[in-house]
Amino acid sequence: MKEFLEETVHSSKYWVMEGHIASYIPRLATANKKHVGIGVYTVDNQYHSAGDTNIKFSIQSVCKVFSLICALKDSGLEKLLMKVDVEPSGDRFNSLVKLETMQNHRPLNPFINAGAIATIGMIRARNAEERFNKVLQILRDMTNNDNLTYNQEVYESEKETGDTNKAIAYYLKGAGILEENVDDILDTYFKICSMEAGIEDMARAAAVIANDGSIPWNGNQLISKEDTKIVRAIMATSGLYDGSGEFSVKVGIPAKSGVGGCIIGAAPNKMGIATFGPSLNEKGNSIAGIRMFQSLSKEYQLSVF
Repeated sequence: MKEFLEETVHSSKYWVMEGHIASYIPRLATANKKHVGIGVYTVDNQYHSAGDTNIKFSIQSVCKVFSLICALKDSGLEKLLMKVDVEPSGDRFNSLVKLETMQNHRPLNPFINAGAIATIGMIRARNAEERFNKVLQILRDMTNNDNLTYNQEVYESEKETGDTNKAIAYYLKGAGILEENVDDILDTYFKICSMEAGIEDMARAAAVIANDGSIPWNGNQLISKEDTKIVRAIMATSGLYDGSGEFSVKVGIPAKSGVGGCIIGAAPNKMGIATFGPSLNEKGNSIAGIRMFQSLSKEYQLSVF
């Protein structure tokens, strides 16, 4: 596995110059587009990695997996479906188009920005700090790393440039989808996008999802099997925004990407995978990350289809 991962990282580096850094969030613009790394954490508690694996990065939209888990724990699927659908969008991750044209005004899934903001509203908490800490704690539990937190500079950068997300949140409030204080929900959203982790952390988190919610290193059932299946299903259909269909065809692993360059994937009953490469394609997904997932899926026959 180690040798294969090293070869995969090496071959994927050739593609990074074709992409771009997510410069619309100024703090992310400082990333090195040549960085490429991968980690694999198996459900029988083995870890393998290659490439640039010692870099900490903000997980950005990968955080939507963890806010979804918290919302399912607190509110359940049926209540969640009253606010957010679970259908592929086919639009950009920050699009407002279908919010207005859909009769019920519900965001199409929890992994586009509108859906994530609505999902955060389904996490039961007294205030923004408590709501954020719930999401942070589930990330810490899934990574076995109590030192994880958020990057203050990225958080401030998100707040300063998040006008589209603010517009989405206020539209959801006006449509009756979002019932909580808009500023509190947005504060939570910007903070969880700014949560910082490394490749091994994210591979561990993905392994919990791959292992039906059971923690590989101690056997504890952290997330119910039913909730884990729901999360994997939405990852498979909507995890890479409007690139989700092509990813399912070429890779076939439930996955979630973020514009910080991370992609996590959960191969059921086999392994959790995390890749990092901040050079993005036109749809906001890591170019090297997609290439590495393709290689890994083909070599180890990981497609769920």
